[in-house]
Amino acid sequence: MSKALTAGTPWRVILLFALPLLVGNVVQQLYQVADAWVVGRELGVDALAAVGSTGAMMFLLLGFAWGMTSGFAIPAAQAFGAGDAEGVRRSVGAGVVLTGVATVVVMAVGSLVARPLLVLLQTPDVLLDDATTFAVISFLGAFATMFFNYLAAIIRALGDSRTPLVFLAISCLANIGLVYLFVAVLHAGVAGAALATVTAQTFSVVLCLTHVRRSIPALHITRAHLRPSRAELAEHLRIGLPMGFHSSIIALGTLSVQVRLNTMGADAVAAWTTAARVDGLAVAFLASLGLAVSTFAAQNYGAGHTARIRRGVREGTLMSVAVSLVLTLVLITAGGPIIRSFVGDGEEQVVTLAHQFLVINGAFYWGLGILFTVRGALQGIGRTLVPTVTGVIELVMRVVAAIVLGGIFGFVGVAWGNPLAWFGSVLLLVPSWLAAVRSLRADELPPARPVRAPEAREEAVTV
Repeated sequence: MSKALTAGTPWRVILLFALPLLVGNVVQQLYQVADAWVVGRELGVDALAAVGSTGAMMFLLLGFAWGMTSGFAIPAAQAFGAGDAEGVRRSVGAGVVLTGVATVVVMAVGSLVARPLLVLLQTPDVLLDDATTFAVISFLGAFATMFFNYLAAIIRALGDSRTPLVFLAISCLANIGLVYLFVAVLHAGVAGAALATVTAQTFSVVLCLTHVRRSIPALHITRAHLRPSRAELAEHLRIGLPMGFHSSIIALGTLSVQVRLNTMGADAVAAWTTAARVDGLAVAFLASLGLAVSTFAAQNYGAGHTARIRRGVREGTLMSVAVSLVLTLVLITAGGPIIRSFVGDGEEQVVTLAHQFLVINGAFYWGLGILFTVRGALQGIGRTLVPTVTGVIELVMRVVAAIVLGGIFGFVGVAWGNPLAWFGSVLLLVPSWLAAVRSLRADELPPARPVRAPEAREEAVTV
C-alpha cells in the first residue's frame, strides 16, 4: 500500500520504513550466504573461492545497473510527494524504457567479457573455469536482477517498503531450496548455484508485476507512458547515471582488491568471500537506513518540507551510529564462530583471516552509518554529483590499500581499504550536506516584499 513519508515524527517514519528494508537486505544477502554455505560445504573451498572471485567483476557491471535503476525511482518519489499522479506514471514509463536498455547491454557485455576479465584479474587457474561458468550464467540472468531492483525501488518510492520484502523473502526461500537441489542433489556444481539464483529472482519479478497490476493503480502505465520525451529521459539519466557510476567506481576499487587477493592464493580469496558475506549481513541495517532516508528526503523535497528533511537526516544519522556500535560488538566477539560455520573444521587459516577482516571493518561501522544516511539524503534531493565524487575517493583509498598496504601487511593491509574509503567519503559528504542544508533553509525564507513607492507616484498623479 502506498504511503506518504511527509507526515509523522521523522525518526519514527524513517525507522518504520527502514525495518522492512532491513529484513529485505538481510534476505537479499541470504541469496549469497546460501550459495556460499552450500557451495563451501558440498563442493569445497576452491569452489567457494571460484564463486567469490567473480564478485568484484559482477559488481562492476551489475552494480552500475543497480545504482542507476535505483536512481530512476527518485523522480517518481518526488512526484508522489508532490501529489502528481501523472508525473509518477510518466516517471515509471521512462524508468522501464531505460532499465530495459541497460538490461540488454549488461547481459550482452557481461557474458562476453566474463572470462577475459577474470584472466585480467589474475584469477588462479584452479578457479578460472568454475568462476567463468558462474559469472556467465549470472550475467545472462541479469534481466531478473535488474527488473526486480527497479520494480522494488518504484514500489518503495510510493512509501511501501513491506511488499518488496515479502516477495524477496519468498524468492529467497525458493533460492535456498533450489541451490541445495541443483548442487547437493543434482550435482550441477557452481552452475547450479547460479541457475538457482536466477530462477528465484525471476520468480520475484513475476510476483512484483502481478502485485502492481492488481493493487497499485498509481503505477499502471499505458503505451504513451513508454514513449517518454527527451527531457524526461534526460532528467532520469541526470539522477540515475551518477548513482550508477558511483557504484561502478566503487566496484573498480573492489576489482583492485580482488587482483591483490588472487595473488595471495585460494585461502585468502575464500576468507574474503566468506567474511564479505557476513559483513554484508552486518551492514544491512545501515544500508536500509540510508535508503529510507533517501526516499524520505525525496518525498519531502517534492512536498517542499525542507525543515522536515533536515530533522529526518539528523535523526537517521543518530540511529545509524547507535546501531553500528552494536554491530561492532557482535562481530568482534562472535566473528570467529560465525566464519567457522561456513567453512567447517580444518580451515583455520581461512577462519583467522576472515575474522581479522570483520574486526577491522566492524570497528569503523559508525563512519559507514554516517556515509549511508548523508549520501542517501543528497541523492534524495537530486544532488548526485558529490556522491559520485565520493566514489572516486573510495576507489583511490581501496587501490592504495590493495597496492601499498597489501604489499606491506598482506591480507590485513587490504582489509583496511574499506575503513579508509568510508572516512575519505565522509570528509566530503558532510560539508556538502551542510552546504545543502543552508540552501534548504534559504528555500524556507518568505519572498521579500516588493519595495513600494506608490504613495509618491499616487501623489504625483493626483496633483
